[in-house]
Amino acid sequence: MMKRRTFIGGAGSLAVLSAIPSFAKQAILNKQYTVQQVIDLILAEGKLSPIPNTVDTIKAGSAGNTVKGIVTTMFATTDVIEQANKLNANFIIAHEPTFYNHVDDKQLVINNPVVLQKLALLDKYGITVWRFHDYLHSFKPDFVGYGFLQKTNWLQYYKGGGFTFIKPAQTLQDTVTHLKKSLGITHVRVVGNLSQPCQRITIIPGAAGGKMQISAAVADKADVLIVGEVSEWETAEFMRDANAQGRKMALIILGHSLSEEPGMEYFATWLKPKLEGVPVTHIASGEPFKWV
Repeated sequence: MMKRRTFIGGAGSLAVLSAIPSFAKQAILNKQYTVQQVIDLILAEGKLSPIPNTVDTIKAGSAGNTVKGIVTTMFATTDVIEQANKLNANFIIAHEPTFYNHVDDKQLVINNPVVLQKLALLDKYGITVWRFHDYLHSFKPDFVGYGFLQKTNWLQYYKGGGFTFIKPAQTLQDTVTHLKKSLGITHVRVVGNLSQPCQRITIIPGAAGGKMQISAAVADKADVLIVGEVSEWETAEFMRDANAQGRKMALIILGHSLSEEPGMEYFATWLKPKLEGVPVTHIASGEPFKWV
């Protein structure tokens, strides 16, 4: 989920070892870390200030567990948990909720058998899950935006200052083809004329909501708005009427997970050299849907 107005923001330097808490510093020297020490190291290296009431909390397991291996992903799905166990990784860092609601309230549906079985699986394998949402978007540059632009090879065109950039013109169809190939997406949903030229691009990964998506498209006069997901009665209907009015505006819906996965993939490459001796692997959770 992406809720901030700046897509990737400005560049930021990394904290030096002296800024890392002493107990985490000792872990670095010993090449052995607890879950909490890894979390502290991430926040220190990213120069991230504490966020009040953040959803970035431990969802299962213990902060005191010694980390044998780390898996980064969008969703800590049952399949990702199984793969993590096969890799002997006992710490999953997930961008989105593990228990099907924003705050991971396990009692949202009382005695939910799917929640209980998932908790039992995590306990069986001794895996700790930490959500990494608010802090990921707080990096400068925002790792979700940066990872997306890097993966699509559009980083060269982005000049900062919002969601929008200008690149060499290509048709909407060619833009879709490029996104599918670079991001490994099988299907996308589109509103607009596939022959229209697209040069001014507005990108908002995740589920920012109709107000932000429509506001950005209008303010930035985008040829195409590329998003993760929409409420179908908001942005999609806006784009349908815009086209009926003769406005050359298009919408590409990638899917929530697929639009933000490059951010967690980039995060894994950022984290790996900072944790010598601890394997860090990115596992894409993919999308839950089958196209029939």
